[in-house]
Amino acid sequence: MSDPTHPTHPTHPTVYTGKAGPDAAVDRGWLLGHFKEPGDPRHSEDVEIKWGVHPKGEERASWVRGESRTALQVLISGRFRLEFPGRSVVLAEQGDYVVWGRGVDHSWYAEEDAVVLTVRWPSLPGYRADEEPDEEPDEEPGEEPSEDPAETPAETPAEKPAETPAEGTGDQSARTSAPNPV
Repeated sequence: MSDPTHPTHPTHPTVYTGKAGPDAAVDRGWLLGHFKEPGDPRHSEDVEIKWGVHPKGEERASWVRGESRTALQVLISGRFRLEFPGRSVVLAEQGDYVVWGRGVDHSWYAEEDAVVLTVRWPSLPGYRADEEPDEEPDEEPGEEPSEDPAETPAETPAEKPAETPAEGTGDQSARTSAPNPV
């Protein structure tokens, strides 16, 4: 096929192919969202997607407070713990995932070298990890969002059992494992 304007042509302007590792390195892990240039097929006001590569021992510097988006996080490899008020969830097997809604405070810790895929919606401008709480958001097109909004001082969760996603689809119960202090 030689017509570059045809939607199935490899160089069609609404088709983008890439490699998650190198592409993610450009925007602190973010592959898709409002922060990509308008006209780029990866620009979206509806959703953000991140390819997160986390070395063992890496942890979020502070808890996210008052999240205004819904998020899904899927473990690709490694072992990754998410902290929620009164609860820890460990993603331990490839494909384990957790979903949390708006208003759910959270933090995370890489128990092993880990790769996680994060999907958040909607894609909202103004969230950056390096903004001071009193600063006005000043995001330009092409800048990436923070991992999560609303930075506050880090909190160490109380020692409690960590949960891993239950086997099967849609099961809201969880398996419990040994405590995992940070």
